[in-house]
Amino acid sequence: MQFASEYQEQCCYRIDENLQKISQCIDLLSETEVWFSPNAQLNSVGNLIQHLCGNITQYILTTLGGAADNRNRDAEFEISGNLTKAALISNLQNVIKNSTRTIRQTTAEELFESKKVQVYELTGIGIILHVTEHLSYHTGQIALLTKLITQKDLGFYAGLDLNKK
Repeated sequence: MQFASEYQEQCCYRIDENLQKISQCIDLLSETEVWFSPNAQLNSVGNLIQHLCGNITQYILTTLGGAADNRNRDAEFEISGNLTKAALISNLQNVIKNSTRTIRQTTAEELFESKKVQVYELTGIGIILHVTEHLSYHTGQIALLTKLITQKDLGFYAGLDLNKK
């Protein structure tokens, strides 16, 4: 089924694109800055990365891939400074590598099967869409926090003419 494989590839492309953006942000932050939160209502970059690892694991590796569900969602937001930048990005890279492999291996039939995850019932398409948009949402938060902390342009589109028509 052409649609299925194109959908899977486009989602994997966006997932990898967001990993690259998060990696660029992490490179600009110090070990202390990665755990900085401007106020009690905002999560640090470190907490957001931990949250993304938990969410992507639960939705893709567990629900689509059949791995055990060992997620403790609340703990993702309680960790503060326990992991280095290198450990955070390594964890995210591993989760994304395994998840994109799982997405690519999901059959066309599985994309249309309904599965339960958290309080939701979603098809494989819905699960992959959730992960893609959820990752993009939090990538934007990580980018904003990085800009606030470093007061630097992140250069995501450096060298590209985005005004080209």
